[in-house]
Amino acid sequence: MQSNIKFLLNIKLLSENAKTPSKGDSGAAGYDLYSAEDYVLQPNERYLFKTDVAMAIPSGYYGQIAPRSGLACKNGIAVFGGVIDESYRAGIGVILKNFGVFPLEVKKHDRIAQIIFIACNNQFELVPVNILSESERNLGGFGSTGK
Repeated sequence: MQSNIKFLLNIKLLSENAKTPSKGDSGAAGYDLYSAEDYVLQPNERYLFKTDVAMAIPSGYYGQIAPRSGLACKNGIAVFGGVIDESYRAGIGVILKNFGVFPLEVKKHDRIAQIIFIACNNQFELVPVNILSESERNLGGFGSTGK
């Protein structure tokens, strides 16, 4: 069952090169982010793209910068970093890395990533202890559930 509740999120376009984030369709989880500049991303290169968009993410949420499936599959493009805190008000940047074998030509207003708004509760008090409670995984490290 889909909710019709909508939240307001204030955005600011920082230049004439900025484009308002948008959804591909009503069922999309993320809002597409657009490049505010032309750039050719070479193979094995990492670059911080400007979107020239700032936003006031509501309290209790953060923005997760996520890849676009088409860029990842067709061109080998990955997104690095990607947490936009509710207190951040500067222009959003998108870090892309080209793992492909061909340069990727990005034009102003091309879709380069998406932002997904996720609820979070940052109201934790961190308590140092000497022993943690046990879990099913317990001390199994990185990759231990795949064995």
